[in-house]
Amino acid sequence: MAKLWGGRFTKSTNKLVDEYTASISYDQELAKEDIEGSLAHVTMLGECGIVTAEESQTIQDGLHKILDKIEKGEAEFSVDQEDIHMNIERMLIDEIGPVGGKLHTGRSRNDQVATDMHLYMRNKTELLIELIKDVQSALLDKAKANVDTILPGYTHLQRAQPISFAHHLLAYFWMFERDKGRLQDSIKRINILPLGAGALAGTTFPINRRRVAELLDFDDIYPNSMDAVSDRDFVVEALSACSLIMVHLSRLSEEMVLWSSQEFQFIELDDAFCTGSSIMPQKKNPDVSELLRGKTGRVFGHLVGLLTVLKGLPLAYNKDMQEDKEGIFDTVKTITGALQLLAPILETMTVKKDRMRHAVEKDYSNATDIADYLAKKGLPFREAHAITGKMVLYAIEHKRYLLDLELSEYKQFSPLFEEDIFEALLPENVMRARESEGGTAPHQIMKQIELAEEKIGRG
Repeated sequence: MAKLWGGRFTKSTNKLVDEYTASISYDQELAKEDIEGSLAHVTMLGECGIVTAEESQTIQDGLHKILDKIEKGEAEFSVDQEDIHMNIERMLIDEIGPVGGKLHTGRSRNDQVATDMHLYMRNKTELLIELIKDVQSALLDKAKANVDTILPGYTHLQRAQPISFAHHLLAYFWMFERDKGRLQDSIKRINILPLGAGALAGTTFPINRRRVAELLDFDDIYPNSMDAVSDRDFVVEALSACSLIMVHLSRLSEEMVLWSSQEFQFIELDDAFCTGSSIMPQKKNPDVSELLRGKTGRVFGHLVGLLTVLKGLPLAYNKDMQEDKEGIFDTVKTITGALQLLAPILETMTVKKDRMRHAVEKDYSNATDIADYLAKKGLPFREAHAITGKMVLYAIEHKRYLLDLELSEYKQFSPLFEEDIFEALLPENVMRARESEGGTAPHQIMKQIELAEEKIGRG
């Protein structure tokens, strides 16, 4: 079948060239967006008198029929037609005759594919925002149920201070809130229309770009036609935002892998999100969490890949830019699946509160409160810190914990110690004492929860 653009050529392209340069194997993902953009374009052509009202309506009817076939899985795509744009145009001509060839009046594949990508990114960005809200909701519900649940807080993966498990979970809520904000902000740059820029310099037809923007619900149009067809910043921005989302997904997944291990035993993941071993029948492996963590690398790779493609391109459009699609399609698929899995993993995990509580009784994570206790009695904090360090060493050497020491032993290090030191060092009181705004005290956590509820529209 002759190519729609083949008039200037005296022979067909080499079959290997067709197979190597064709993008239809993956850009058929854009079928809905391509038809959506074409419907707006041909509506405008009819309104501007560039095609007749009858021709415009015939083309629109044909496009709707093709979309219906695609959605039912009845459409056949051909490598010979290279990409989704040429495939749909060929289907249209086959459906309604030569008038289908008028659809491409006043546009190029360059501004057409850019428009498709803007529509695709807008749709998927809005989807990701909703999926992040689902994860935030799951985190929030689990936090509300664990405000008084105490576990060790860590720095350097060493026990640092007793904290509320809710406080730990809410840290991830705010990470995802930033992710959501980045995606919401990116829509300002996604929602700009490139259609009408032509191949690079505009068109001689009296088109109305702002009417197309209105029909497609875009906020504005690109003011420069060369920038319109060559801009892929919005795809890079999406890949960057998705990379940060995967960082946060990976960090939380890592913690769930650690917490569910025999060494920690802080949580148990539901059987529905774990797998067994082919040889060790006792194993319950957190494979889903591990894979969420592992898939981070492929998203990073797509970001670096597109940056590398774009870094040396002269204006305007170049075939290299075809490489923007597979990476973002795979990223959207990867991150959509990850977010859809994470919410139910969080909802169904069992929190082992007694195990967490026991962990903070068998460490020295309340040591900071000894230093704070002495500082509140007037001792310079640096001196209080040094005294506390000596006390910790003393307790370690005597194979005891700080709450196991007698008051007489405390007084060996400072006469400022009184009986109330033991009350101050109880894990619950250590947690409750952090009353500074944003701290782990239950009262402050409830303020966080109230704010978090507002952020996801549950306030």
